[in-house]
Amino acid sequence: MRHLTLVLLLTILIHQGCLHFHVEAGDGFIRARGVQFLLNGSPYYANGFNAYWLMYTASDPSQRSKVSAAFREAASHGLTVARTWAFSDGGYSPLQYSPGSYNEQMFKGLDFVIAEARRYGIKLILSLANNYDSFGGKKQYVNWARSRGQYLTSEDDFFRHPVVKGYYKNHVKTVLYRYNSFTGIHYKDDPTIMAWELMNEPRCTSDPSGRTIQAWITGMASFVKSIDRNHLLEVGLEGFYGPSTPQRNRLNPGLKIGTDFIANNRIPGIDFATAHAYPDQWLSSSSDRSQLSFLNNWLDTHIQDAQNILRKPILIAEFGKSWKDPGFSTYQRDLMFNTVYYKIYSSAKRGGAAAGGLFWQLLTEGMGNFRDGYEVVLGQPSSTANVIAQQAHKLKQIRKIFMRTRNVERWKKARAARARRGRWQGGNKGKRIGN
Repeated sequence: MRHLTLVLLLTILIHQGCLHFHVEAGDGFIRARGVQFLLNGSPYYANGFNAYWLMYTASDPSQRSKVSAAFREAASHGLTVARTWAFSDGGYSPLQYSPGSYNEQMFKGLDFVIAEARRYGIKLILSLANNYDSFGGKKQYVNWARSRGQYLTSEDDFFRHPVVKGYYKNHVKTVLYRYNSFTGIHYKDDPTIMAWELMNEPRCTSDPSGRTIQAWITGMASFVKSIDRNHLLEVGLEGFYGPSTPQRNRLNPGLKIGTDFIANNRIPGIDFATAHAYPDQWLSSSSDRSQLSFLNNWLDTHIQDAQNILRKPILIAEFGKSWKDPGFSTYQRDLMFNTVYYKIYSSAKRGGAAAGGLFWQLLTEGMGNFRDGYEVVLGQPSSTANVIAQQAHKLKQIRKIFMRTRNVERWKKARAARARRGRWQGGNKGKRIGN
C-alpha cells in the first residue's frame, strides 16, 4: 500500500510539472538538474558512507582486501556512494611529499580504490584538501610556503596567499589528470567519480565576514571547472550560516568560522550543497533530547533553503553519533540515523532537494586502529546496519518508480506520435505529391 501511494504521488508531481526529466546520454556521470541528481536521465539518490582511510589502506597491497571488503559489504546493504580523501600532504606516508612531488605508491592506492568502487557499482566523492592538521591540511601548505621564504602569519593564509593557492591548484590539476593504472581512465573522465570536493570542512576564523572563503571558493570552483566539466563540484561545507542570512545565524551551534551556507553554495560552478550533522559534538553538554531537537531544525532548515533559495540538491555529507558519548546507547544512535534518513526520504519522495546522506564512518573487520567512536562495521550484524539497509531500499524504490513512470510517459508520447503520423499518412493517401 505504501508503494502504491508513492506511485500515485510521483505520478501527480510529474503531471503537474513539479518534476522534469532530462534525457541524458547514458555515460554514467551523475548530473545535477534543478534540485535533483540524475543518472542517465533518472533521479539518483546518494545513500552512502564516509571512509577517509581507503587510499591510505590501499597503498599497501597486502591490505587491499579491506578496501574490497568495505565496498562489498556496502554494496550488499544497498549503499551507492562513498566519500574519501584524495589528499595526504607531507608527514608519514603522504600522497604529496612536497608541492608537486608525489608518492606513486600512494597514488596507486587511490587508483585501486576507484577501480574497486567501479567494480561494486559505488560512486565516489573525492575531497582534495583538509582544513585540519590530519593528513597535512592547510597548515602543511602554509608551512611549505614558509620553508620557501614566504612570509605568512596564519594558517588561514592558505585561502589568501598566491603561492599557497598555486600549490593547491597544482594538486587539483595533478589529481584530475591522473591516469588510473588499473582502469586506464584519467580521473577527470571517469564516471565512477560522482563529485570533487574542494576541501573537507573549510574554516577561516580569522575572517568571520566570510569574504576570504567566498573569494577562494569562487576562484577554485572556476579553476576546477576549467579542467573538468564532467563531474559535479561541492565545497565541503558543514552548513553553518553566515552574514548573507543573519536571521539564520541563531541555528548555528555557537560557531563563527567564516563560512556562509547560502552565499558559498550560490557561487557559479558549485553544483550542490552539503551539510554535516554532529549534535553530540556541537552540543556536547546538552541532553540527547535537545540534540535531537537541534538536528530536526538543522535538517529542516537546510533542506528548505536548498529547495527554495539555492534551488540545488543537498547532501547530508557527514552525520553520526559516537559510542564514546556519555550515556551512549545503540537506540539513540539508531534514532539519530532514522531522523536523518526520514528527512531525506520525505523530501526525496516529493521530488525535493534532499538527495542523500553519508554516515561517518564505515570500517570493516580488523581495523581497530581506525575506530573513532563513530564507526559502523556492516559485516557485524547490528540494528544500525538494518536501519542503513532499510533507507537504501526505500530510496531505491523511489528511483525505480520514477523510472517506471518516466517510461510510461515516453510510451504515451510515442503512441501519440504514431497516431499523428497515421492520421497524416491517411489524409494524404491518393493525393498527388509534387509536379
